[in-house]
Amino acid sequence: MASKRSQKRELNPLSLAFLDVMFCGFGAVILIFLILDHSSTVTAVESNTEITAELDLLREEVLEGELGLVQLRNTFSEVSFEMVDAQGLARQIQQQLDTFLEELAAMENSSVATIESIEKLRADVKALEEELMRLQASAFEDEGNSVRQFLGDGNRQYLSGLFLGGQRILILVDSSASMLDSTLINIIRTRNMSDERKRAAPKWQRVLKTVDWISTQLPITSRYQIWNFSDELASVIPGGRDIWHEVADRDQLNASIESVKRIVPGNGTNMEQVFRAIANMALKPDNIFLITDGLPTISDRGSSAALVTPAQRLELYEDAVAELPQGIPINIVLLPLEGDPSASAAFWQLAQHTKGSFLTPSKDWP
Repeated sequence: MASKRSQKRELNPLSLAFLDVMFCGFGAVILIFLILDHSSTVTAVESNTEITAELDLLREEVLEGELGLVQLRNTFSEVSFEMVDAQGLARQIQQQLDTFLEELAAMENSSVATIESIEKLRADVKALEEELMRLQASAFEDEGNSVRQFLGDGNRQYLSGLFLGGQRILILVDSSASMLDSTLINIIRTRNMSDERKRAAPKWQRVLKTVDWISTQLPITSRYQIWNFSDELASVIPGGRDIWHEVADRDQLNASIESVKRIVPGNGTNMEQVFRAIANMALKPDNIFLITDGLPTISDRGSSAALVTPAQRLELYEDAVAELPQGIPINIVLLPLEGDPSASAAFWQLAQHTKGSFLTPSKDWP
């Protein structure tokens, strides 16, 4: 019995080795399979991502190229249409040119008298130009650049800084009652005197000398006009406000200055009508001289107030300046006046804005 049990407990070494080999080999195969499968998947995913990105870029470039091609085709079509239009216009212009040449040839055959008339007119114009040059040269030889002369006290010369050039020069003379004196009390006293006393007022005499001095500085080839204004506006030269007169006409210029000397200052100051009249001129001035002593006191609307405050005068001035045309230099000669503190700053700004000049002269100027 014992021998049989011992026989059953004995193992066969061959069968144990075979099973070990089989299990180990199977495990190794599975392990290798797993390793190889994982690495190939990762590589495939990574490579596929890069390829996909490159393909997307290529597709975008293709789309952009197609859009650019469409735009080029559209541009080419537009250029083609423009070339066709240009060619058509060129043919029309050439036809018109041919027609004009034919008409010109026909006119040349039948307009001998007209040509002779034109040549005669040209000869007349040339003769007038030569006569004008001769007169100007004669005036320059006699008295230099000025038609008139002005001699101040002691033959003194002053550097004013005023812009004295221009082809159409307008001189504006304030002839209101405030031009009689620098103080309000003396203005009231002088206003009640005779016209002769008013004309002889020291301040008004300075105004007359200023106008006289400006007239001697006008270029001989220019034209001029002189207006005086108070509550009304008028030209000191007969014939109207819009007529420009030749500076080279010495007799008329002298007569104009004498007309200024006959003015009697009086009433208030209305600048709005003056600047509006300048804006309405057919031939506007290219240089303006304004001789005044302060801001306006009345306007075209009128005023029932006995006294005008400095703030109200400044409002009237701003309304007047709004009527001025653009681009005309305004040279301002401002005489002193009591009770008008804003005048200097306002007129200085106007001169700067219009590229003119601003002058507050001394008592012995000019």
